[in-house]
Amino acid sequence: VQLQASGGGLVQPGGSLRLSCAASGSIVSIYDMGWYRQTPGTQRELVAAITRGGITDYADSVKGRFTISRDNAKNMVYLQMNSLKPEDTAVYYCNADIRRRSWYQPEPFWGQGTLVTVSS
Repeated sequence: VQLQASGGGLVQPGGSLRLSCAASGSIVSIYDMGWYRQTPGTQRELVAAITRGGITDYADSVKGRFTISRDNAKNMVYLQMNSLKPEDTAVYYCNADIRRRSWYQPEPFWGQGTLVTVSS
């Protein structure tokens, strides 16, 4: 199983970016999916999460600015980021709980990270 994140880049304060993450490989089911971010010297923090049924949760710092969504048919998760601030600068990682075989328990998988830089 692989998670491939994309969509990061350099954006000015107040701008927008959309991150995408595709899960591929031997997948029976995908449960919770989410986006985390990390800056040097800090712990990885949850930005947004979404259940298979579409229930979402957000860090207080991004509520009202970021929107997480998913396409279960395509095994994709997205993060629409609006009104970006310099403090949103970080490496963003996607995460998914995936069942690889019907008799396996779901396991957490991580994407490789995509850098988001918010700067003028």
